[in-house]
Amino acid sequence: MKKNTKTTLILVAGLAVLLFGWQVISRIIKASQGGGSPRGPAPVAVEIQPITSSTIQNIGNFTGSVIPKSQFMISPKISGKLTQLYVNIGDQVIQGQLVAQLDDEEYRQQVIQAEADLQVAKANLEEARSTLEVAERELERVKQLHARGISADSELDAARGAFTSQEARVKVAQAQVANREAAYNAAQLRLSYTRIRATWEGGGNHRVVGERFVDQGGLLTVNAPILSILEIDPLIAVIHVSDKDYFKVQVGQKARISTDAVAGETVEGHIARIAPLLQETSREARIEIEFANPREIFKPGMFINARIEFEVHTDATVVPVSSIVRRNEREGVFIADVDNEKALFVPVTVGIVSGDLAEILEPNPLEGQVVVLGQHLLIPDSPIILSGEGPEGNSPEMKPPVKKKPGGESDSGGRP
Repeated sequence: MKKNTKTTLILVAGLAVLLFGWQVISRIIKASQGGGSPRGPAPVAVEIQPITSSTIQNIGNFTGSVIPKSQFMISPKISGKLTQLYVNIGDQVIQGQLVAQLDDEEYRQQVIQAEADLQVAKANLEEARSTLEVAERELERVKQLHARGISADSELDAARGAFTSQEARVKVAQAQVANREAAYNAAQLRLSYTRIRATWEGGGNHRVVGERFVDQGGLLTVNAPILSILEIDPLIAVIHVSDKDYFKVQVGQKARISTDAVAGETVEGHIARIAPLLQETSREARIEIEFANPREIFKPGMFINARIEFEVHTDATVVPVSSIVRRNEREGVFIADVDNEKALFVPVTVGIVSGDLAEILEPNPLEGQVVVLGQHLLIPDSPIILSGEGPEGNSPEMKPPVKKKPGGESDSGGRP
């Protein structure tokens, strides 16, 4: 009997708990529905900024390095011992300046030998010419005798043969003289190669010694480098641009060159050359920027920053970059309808983006104030609370939603 009474009491208690829970849940649902009238999305606290007009620039910032505009090696054309080196690293040289001297004793002897051979050839030529004159006079004498019938035909033929033979000897002697003159000139040229000069084509008349590869007393072979000669005014800044920026770059565009090595030092240059291809490995193209370096502050090999101005738009409609959002696969901004406390989504076409500002191309004009904080929580026509409008001591997010009723009364979500 007692066991049945206990079971009955448990069932009654359970039913009471279920009834109480159902009543609590009903009250919560009723309260959330505001007495049966549906509520819209909760207001979002936002900050806004006005849409303005300003000048905006499309600037490209790149890094690269400096190379000399021209660079070449000074090397000997002949082998020999380096007896004198007249310049050193950092020295300036001018066009045609003597910079090194090789041992020239052997080449001087070659010049003396070639000159002596030339003199012998010239003497042989003089002898042949003198003999030719004798043969010519003899031929004339025999011709006269033959005309009188005194000389036989055989004598005339012999005189003509001797003259022709001597003419050939003169030509041979002349060729020998020309050959010896060429040998003499070649010997002199080889002798001049022992005096090594700095020469170049184009550009200014001044260069600077970049590196020295040998010391005095060293034995040099043909084409062994002695010095490197650089042109460092102007210089070339080499940068690499991706395919995204490649078609923005044009020959002649201005560029500002600076370096972290010399704080505050900036020079202006222009784009001189653009590579016609992008490297497959990096998808980047080589760009060369030429700039003047009169004070020679920039040096080849330096790391530089290049700032290139692609476009400049004046009186452009600009908004903060933070105000641009994507909704339904479209870019746009939320315009604050302050009077109706709503955020209106307006699709836009973005132009130049520079720093924290973005240019709006369409729609044009775009006026009003855009949401710059809290926009990620908004949907089109979302109710908003402007930052700073909440009751004193409360954050804007704590401000209760307000709905206007007919007659100007307000509805605070069902609360009296």
